[in-house]
Amino acid sequence: MSGLRIGMIGTGGISHWHGKQLLELEDVQITAIADTSSESREKFISAFGLEGAEQFEDYRHLIEFGVDAVVICSPHTLHFQQATDALKAGCHVLIEKPMACSSVEAEQMIRTAERAGKLLQVSYQRHFQPEFLYIKEAIGRGTIGRLTSVTASLYQNWKQGTAGTWRQNPEWSGGGMLMDSGSHIVDVLLWTTGLTPAEVQTQLHMQGTPVEIDSFTSIRFEEGAVAGLNIIGFAPCWQESYVFCGDDGAIFYENGKLTLRRMGEENVVPQLPLQTTNQDKSFIDAIRGKHKVLVPGEFALKVVKLTEMIYAAAGYKP
Repeated sequence: MSGLRIGMIGTGGISHWHGKQLLELEDVQITAIADTSSESREKFISAFGLEGAEQFEDYRHLIEFGVDAVVICSPHTLHFQQATDALKAGCHVLIEKPMACSSVEAEQMIRTAERAGKLLQVSYQRHFQPEFLYIKEAIGRGTIGRLTSVTASLYQNWKQGTAGTWRQNPEWSGGGMLMDSGSHIVDVLLWTTGLTPAEVQTQLHMQGTPVEIDSFTSIRFEEGAVAGLNIIGFAPCWQESYVFCGDDGAIFYENGKLTLRRMGEENVVPQLPLQTTNQDKSFIDAIRGKHKVLVPGEFALKVVKLTEMIYAAAGYKP
């Protein structure tokens, strides 16, 4: 069998997205999968017609079986050990968010990848989406002038949708809505702006669960800008919005729609760049030496550190 051999560690919901994108690529095969649930494994096999793939209950047996790279889609607190074992065994690693549940773990993973000479990429898909590429590029070229403030908000029926699952068990999740879906919003805030958090103040609400559901955070950045980060898990629906204000205009984002606004001028709907890759294709292309890793562990570490700052400011230990 030719091409890159990929192993899937964790075959729950998000793994199917990776499976679809991987199998759209030439010379890429998913040759092995690992999950503690046989039902989950069978669903993944059936979805992609992978009856010839090896199945394992223990991810360590998958690594011993031999693959070129792994995609890790397991509960958050398992990421560190699974990625570490895979890297030490000579596998490249694409890992779902959050990279790890602590900055200590994240830093160790980065060093392990360096020592092993293997690639470590974190699966923040907004880095490849046209709306967010535009926001990052526009801020970088000064389209709205010097950045003065940001508001980043996510509303989701996360509490209702994750009831009874590992996501509301701190032993597996490492935190609540902020650590889970909220990680994408922290990613956007830091990646598009390039800002460095200096100080945070936070209010959390557990909403009667073992993990935090709602969080409201104010952030002061070293560069002088301020931000409001609102991650709400007890809502009736998904609503994602951002406002990036500069001293020469603002960019408004709401559920995929972008508007550029300046005082005294008509609103502008900007032309977006084309999407040319995604987290899986870019990972494979990086392995093949076509470009560097586009979402490296060094960046994802910044997301972990800000998440830690927020939890610490609230006196919260999942």
